[in-house]
Amino acid sequence: MSKSKFIVVRSLQVVVMMWLILSFLFFFFRLMPGSFEDIMMFQGVRPEQIEVFRQKWGLNDPLYVQYYRYIVNFATGDVGMSLRVRQPVWEVVKMRIFNSFILIAPGITLGYIIGSIVGTLIGTNRGSRFERFGVMATIFIGTLPVFFLGILMIIVFSGWLGWFPSSGMLSQLNAGQFDGQEWWRPYTSRDFMMHYILPFSVIAIRYTNLPSLIMRTSVVEVSGQDFIYYHRVTGLSKLAQLRHIAKHASLPVITVYPISMTRALGGLVLLEVVFNWPGIGFTLVQSVLMRDFPVVQFVFFIVAAFVLLGNFGIDIIYGIIDPRVSVD
Repeated sequence: MSKSKFIVVRSLQVVVMMWLILSFLFFFFRLMPGSFEDIMMFQGVRPEQIEVFRQKWGLNDPLYVQYYRYIVNFATGDVGMSLRVRQPVWEVVKMRIFNSFILIAPGITLGYIIGSIVGTLIGTNRGSRFERFGVMATIFIGTLPVFFLGILMIIVFSGWLGWFPSSGMLSQLNAGQFDGQEWWRPYTSRDFMMHYILPFSVIAIRYTNLPSLIMRTSVVEVSGQDFIYYHRVTGLSKLAQLRHIAKHASLPVITVYPISMTRALGGLVLLEVVFNWPGIGFTLVQSVLMRDFPVVQFVFFIVAAFVLLGNFGIDIIYGIIDPRVSVD
């Protein structure tokens, strides 16, 4: 199959999956117990106001009309209104998405860098106590749930030592001082960095596990190849040999890196709840508790779309690099 045809087929698959996800979300939230009136009454809205909202949002229309309007609105960027704050859903979640991104991307990246270095050192010390300890430590880290590691960090570094705040993104005293300023100002403050260090460290530590084990296996395999033996007998220094080994052994780690990025959102929900971090996962839990279903629906879609598009990008890269990859 040609590369262009491969990309077209994968693109169509993504479009179909997006449509199926949107359709599932539409019918799922309308079949859930509790009507629109129950949700609004729960928030203290008067019955006459509820009818105004039903007319405004087209909830009195037949289901097929609502479904058609729902798909068209999503395709044109209109993802609805939040029932809780009466604002467009996108306005509610856009900064929450950014807050999650600045936690996931740098954290996983640092974890992969550290894990690759540790895996290289373990792999080049085969049979030693360092290797046995390193393998046991990385396996142990991999068994720790993200939320448990987060609670442990809070107990030690916030409770016992008092070095860092335990929750939130900014202290209550500093939360209002950035009103009216550029949106990025809070992210450059010392207060933000103090709140950022613990959840960031949890992600970085947790994601050292996989690259470390993969790098160790890859280093052992590469170390036995002929070109490394040639470098060794020609008198190349150990540091230079290590650079050659690490360079060739890092390809499998680079391969799984984007996969980890797309799959990190599952643990992120619990991590954000533990640290009260105002990201997409915390927003999801908050919206479920407040029965703000338009926000819940959009967050589910964002998570699914992120995974789909991430896998799509990986497939395209594989298809370009390796012509043997094809669509069955």
